[in-house]
Amino acid sequence: MQALLKELVAIVGAGNVLTGDVVSQRRTDWMSGAPCRAGAIVRPADTAELAAVMRRCYAADQPVVTHGGLTGLVHGGEAAPDELAISLERMTAIEAIDPIGGTMTVQAGIPLQRVQEAAAHNDLAFPLDLGARGSCTIGGNIATNAGGVRVIRYGMMRQQVLGLEAVLADGSVISSMNRMLKNNAGYDLKQLFIGSEGTLGIVTRAVLRLQPRLASEKTALVACPDFDGVTGLLRHLGRELAGGLGTFEVMWRNHYALLTEESGRHTPPLPPRWPYYAIVESLGNDDTDNHARFSAALESALEAGLIEDAVLAQSDAQRQGIWDIREDIEGLIDTLAPLFTFDVSLPIPDMPGYTEALERRLLQRWPEGRVVVFGHLGDGNLHVSVGVGSHQPQVRREVERIVYGPLAELGGSVSAEHGIGLEKRDYLRLSRTPEEIALMRTLKQALDPRGLLNRHKVLAAE
Repeated sequence: MQALLKELVAIVGAGNVLTGDVVSQRRTDWMSGAPCRAGAIVRPADTAELAAVMRRCYAADQPVVTHGGLTGLVHGGEAAPDELAISLERMTAIEAIDPIGGTMTVQAGIPLQRVQEAAAHNDLAFPLDLGARGSCTIGGNIATNAGGVRVIRYGMMRQQVLGLEAVLADGSVISSMNRMLKNNAGYDLKQLFIGSEGTLGIVTRAVLRLQPRLASEKTALVACPDFDGVTGLLRHLGRELAGGLGTFEVMWRNHYALLTEESGRHTPPLPPRWPYYAIVESLGNDDTDNHARFSAALESALEAGLIEDAVLAQSDAQRQGIWDIREDIEGLIDTLAPLFTFDVSLPIPDMPGYTEALERRLLQRWPEGRVVVFGHLGDGNLHVSVGVGSHQPQVRREVERIVYGPLAELGGSVSAEHGIGLEKRDYLRLSRTPEEIALMRTLKQALDPRGLLNRHKVLAAE
């Protein structure tokens, strides 16, 4: 590897090939905080440098792992000592903004929040939004097909990408920087890389689709008497807000009560005595009209018995206070540690039966355990947090079997928005057919015949 590193220094500069303690002082992901174990970290400045790096790595049969913001939760950025980490932290440029066409062209290492702010500065919006916005990168969002809290209105990351550029394992550059909403000229090659977790190519640049910036955003926290109330409210708001529903996030009582009354981390805007709490948001252009429409929709939901109580945020501070309960992942870690986290999707009507059976089985096995549930219920995605007092690998595998096992029969997925990485690789078969997995292997063999890109991730060895 040392001879190769000398070649890479000549490409990216001595200060951009990191070795030794500088590498181990970096962590491999946000959740575990484990030190990076890569043989070195290489930091190219642009697509040309990365292509040159990959040509050298390909000639040397050197495996690489791509690093973005390292906010993932499935060990997708984990690198072994015989692997190189390719960090895109220097590739953060906004290359162009087209306010007429509604596009932004960026390098893949730019943080999501910078893209949001640049769009807002041009009176536009980039609608993808998630709690890690300040750290996660656009390249990582693309590689994992990120979701977040606006999926119900705008779709996942896949819907926000018009074009992209990627470097293949052999250093070839696939530049498909389309800026048009409609382009049916042959295969849509960008889709190969969106959600492929760096196993087929390294995304270096992207053309992002922007949306009109809406002037009014109204947020409420509501309490529902039962799950029928939750689903009834979802249908009710979808109808009454006439397409203005921007967010529908649900917290089970075990999540809401833990982070408010039990831990004292947040003051509860509503008493923690009902089984479900939803954060709902209405988006619009006219603030007066949006407020009136949203208030009327909530009042009619209360009259219909869909909700028991509601708090409509009257300021940005109140809105943030509501969201802080939902996004306090650090609070979950502190109160449930050692913590196992899961990101699953399943048909909405099956959610209460699934979560009740899950909690029952876990508590039968670990009577002192805790199960906490919240998620993007409007798009079928639940986040399940489990604490059973142990983080041993065999315990985790047992918990995983309990969490993932029922999903195949329900037609659910072991990964809704965080990807597969290493953590879920052995459970991919629960959500994909043998034929689908075989086709994935065919694509991997075609684009990365030597298995150098994020090896061992997503697909298990045959």
